[in-house]
Amino acid sequence: MIKSIKVRDARFALKPGAGSDAIHRDPIYSYAVTLLEDDGGQTGSGLAFTLGEGNELVCQACEFLARGLQGREIEEIMADFGALQNKLTNEQQFRWLGPHKGVVHLAMASITNACWDLWAKKRGLPLWKLLLDLEPRQLVATLDLSYLEDEMNAAQATAMITEKLGTREERQGILTTGYPGYDTSIGWFNYSDDQVRENCKRAVDAGFTAMKLKVGSADPERDLRRARIVREAAGDDARVMVDANQQWTLPQALDICHRLQDINPFWIEEPTHPDDVLGHKTLANAIAPTKLALGEHVPNRIIFKNYLQAQCAGFIQVDAVRVAGVSEFLAVSLLSKKYSVPVVPHVGDMGQIHQHLVLFNHVGLGHQALLLEHIPHLNDRFLHPVKVEEGVYRIPQEAGTSCDLLP
Repeated sequence: MIKSIKVRDARFALKPGAGSDAIHRDPIYSYAVTLLEDDGGQTGSGLAFTLGEGNELVCQACEFLARGLQGREIEEIMADFGALQNKLTNEQQFRWLGPHKGVVHLAMASITNACWDLWAKKRGLPLWKLLLDLEPRQLVATLDLSYLEDEMNAAQATAMITEKLGTREERQGILTTGYPGYDTSIGWFNYSDDQVRENCKRAVDAGFTAMKLKVGSADPERDLRRARIVREAAGDDARVMVDANQQWTLPQALDICHRLQDINPFWIEEPTHPDDVLGHKTLANAIAPTKLALGEHVPNRIIFKNYLQAQCAGFIQVDAVRVAGVSEFLAVSLLSKKYSVPVVPHVGDMGQIHQHLVLFNHVGLGHQALLLEHIPHLNDRFLHPVKVEEGVYRIPQEAGTSCDLLP
């Protein structure tokens, strides 16, 4: 049983320019870490991701929400985790601070991910294997599907997973070949043009066939110039994405997104405010067939449902360290599969946990094995860092979610 609960505020300064975007100019990559230690000596480690200031608030919320887990068996917790998550996220006083968003939901991500990590370690399996081994009803029991019933209830979710069981073998080749990655670190906002150009060449030499540039400059001409640099350096066959990190108003987005089409972007990411579903619908219609990608700052499954219903998201970038952890990530993946929209996660945790989740999405749900973002800045902080070779994520074999930080 869980005998102790600890929370760690972990913050890591980055090299100059690294991690910068149009909104977040000086980030400090940080984790609110929930540690669940059981009486057998296993420790489940769960992460939520922030950019520094305020990380302590998430840690305080973790301590408040996790206290009811002490003394309970992880198998008992996970047998009906969806109901437990619903109870915790709707705690009658704390819920006022959300609901289901912000500091309190980030804390739920950390706690949820710690539970999944401990469960996988107790069973001696990497997370992706645990997810594939669970019976469909067992898996659905870990999900809170409330407020999704108009689109997907538990019986329908179970049926979706069951339907894909017979064809899993067709998709298991990914467990040998690895999962394709893309490089975000070529084009951080504060990097010079020359640095962007050199980074693109380095990424191509490292085997990447897709890369992303940060845009959202006060002068759109800077964005256009840098986008052309990336396209030229990457080549016509590469997938090039641009990411505005919510910087533009809708009128600005309508203008600059039209002009960015010259470089044939694979997607345009977070062009305007993440709560503006109808604004994204207007923009998606205006720039079609260029597609929008969103999700880094979409806080919960309900807003993702709205985006899917509006049919304006070309790629869903749900992040398991922003929504309520692995369980809510899976609920969004199921809903996205219903709408035939690819899931390409935002990887605020450096891809550690998402490398497991995209494998399950592909093999277990039939999602396309498209791309997984790679950001290497904190690789050396993890006990089992991701392994990316020739632009491809290699399959993790260690038990758990790969989220154990070094002391």
